[in-house]
Amino acid sequence: MIVAETLTDPMLGRLIDGRYEVRERVASGGMATVYLALDRRLERLVAVKVMHADLGSERERREFASRFRREAKASARLTHPGMVRVYDQGTDGDISYLTMEYVEGENLRARLHHESTLPVGEALGIVEAVLDALNAAHRQGLVHRDVKPENVLIDEDGRPKLADFGLARAVTEVTATSTGTIMGTVAYLGPELVSSGTADSRTDVYATGILLFEALTGRQPFTAPSAIEVAARHVHEDIPAPSTYVPWLPAEIDDLVLTLAAREPGDRPVDAGAALAMLRQSRAMIDDPTLDRRADPPSGTVPVVDDDTAILDAVAPGSTIALPIGAGTPAFAPIDGEIVDDDPEAVEPMQENRRVGLWVGAVVATLIVLFGLGAWWYTTQGPGAYTTVPPVAGETSSDARAILESAGLVVLPQQEFSDDVPPGLVIGTSPGAQEQIGKGETVTLTVSKGQRMETVPRVVGIPEADALDILGQSGFTVGTKNAVYSDTAPKGEITSISPAADESVPWNTPIDLVISKGPAPVQVPNVIGLTEEQAKELLTGANFAMVVTVEYGRSNDVGKGEVFAADPAPGSESTRTASITLRVSEGKPLVTIANYIGMDVKVAQKAAKNAGLKVTLGGKWPFSSQNSISDQYPAPGTQVESGSEIFLEYN
Repeated sequence: MIVAETLTDPMLGRLIDGRYEVRERVASGGMATVYLALDRRLERLVAVKVMHADLGSERERREFASRFRREAKASARLTHPGMVRVYDQGTDGDISYLTMEYVEGENLRARLHHESTLPVGEALGIVEAVLDALNAAHRQGLVHRDVKPENVLIDEDGRPKLADFGLARAVTEVTATSTGTIMGTVAYLGPELVSSGTADSRTDVYATGILLFEALTGRQPFTAPSAIEVAARHVHEDIPAPSTYVPWLPAEIDDLVLTLAAREPGDRPVDAGAALAMLRQSRAMIDDPTLDRRADPPSGTVPVVDDDTAILDAVAPGSTIALPIGAGTPAFAPIDGEIVDDDPEAVEPMQENRRVGLWVGAVVATLIVLFGLGAWWYTTQGPGAYTTVPPVAGETSSDARAILESAGLVVLPQQEFSDDVPPGLVIGTSPGAQEQIGKGETVTLTVSKGQRMETVPRVVGIPEADALDILGQSGFTVGTKNAVYSDTAPKGEITSISPAADESVPWNTPIDLVISKGPAPVQVPNVIGLTEEQAKELLTGANFAMVVTVEYGRSNDVGKGEVFAADPAPGSESTRTASITLRVSEGKPLVTIANYIGMDVKVAQKAAKNAGLKVTLGGKWPFSSQNSISDQYPAPGTQVESGSEIFLEYN
């Protein structure tokens, strides 16, 4: 089977952009093919959608590729748990591709295929998830344009995810410009898209209403023998109420579906956000037994007959088709153009025709014989013959390429950094040396770019924890750590590094750090009795770098201009750069002279001495009695330093 796929699909085994290794084909349609691939760089499985190259003229293909890239970028900006994530987009040679999240599970079409209908609560839950995802897109001004069960993926945990966002918009723009047609899935096309080619957020709401109708009833609201007739019915008819086919459905369900899928855009909710609010309000009004109940088949593949005409569902449920703009204007007009199927999982209805069956059997038998002959030729004579990958490690790039090509292999060069292999020499190949692979297959040749160099980041002057974080984010490891005292850097701050900042060094070079322990500890020296200048010179000299503040006061202990106190006190523990306050004497304390006039001489003399004054006595007259003080100098109230002399005169 792998050989058969390889014969029919050259993409299998191809390495896209030197990164995505295509492993198997998941699905194929008229405009794109989806593959399961391995992202070698991140070592994860992804879905790769490769656009077909035959979408019209060369100019149209270029225009499509350009718009495809813009739409892919717009989709990639949307981050929502209910959307299939877009990882990457680009071109590789003649292909345009888009890489997306690979969702393990099934899509809603497959779910409806084997269950026919869904319980009311589950159907509402899936549509709620779709509207929630669409709401995120509508807020960004983006319209999906291709909401259908095939694009609702159900992962292994039962969570719905909306896929293929933006592709229908890109295809529609290109097709409408070049051919006057629109692309879409006919069963879900909004009437305005069919009649005028215009679409907005309400067009997505319409398609979501049709999806809910189908999930509840197991059928689509409009069927007809041709796609153009189905499109015309969307334009000219209102969809029937779901209770037409499932009578027990409550009126809230009918109102919800008919509002979402109203024929006039103005009658619908303005966007997915408004539709989501309406759905939640409607569900809150429905009882639990009804939410748990599901409709009986038939599914949408069973012919539906009304009173007037037998209408057959001749279009596969999820086929994306090309319609001329305005197709709905002449009702049931024949389609002018080719129907292009872009739904990998859509299946045409079975036609019970025995003659056709015989022809199919004959064709299958012929194909089996041709396949056997082709497989024999491929594996023995053709490009499928095996060869051994020659060892080329250590060779120059050009020599290695010549060796591999001489062995019949296609060489895909790529470069990597290497700590051991000099630049320009081969590190190795994938598949590796001596492995058996088919001739003509691709071998990835990895050539050394030499050792990876990185620029040392700037971390001096920041705390150690922040520096370690910056170095780690830059890919560097830390070498030695030395702690030193510093008068200028706070404790824990980086003072220097080696190699220095902004140097270009090998990525695995360890960075040595010097970390500040803060100022060095010291014992406060004794500066009591020193002059102010002597004390300052000592405290700010070679051994100290203290910040000195001077306060002035009076003291009996030291002379004027000398230090009589310090804070912190001499002998206490401090640091080199700490602050210290010196108290410098302005002289002895001041004394206010009291009034001793009229006092007894001995009493006045004793009081003056107690006040810290030196007393000199003298009589006014040679024959004074020394009974009382008649005068004094300095006068009462005068301030003098302690120890100053006072003259007391007696009568």
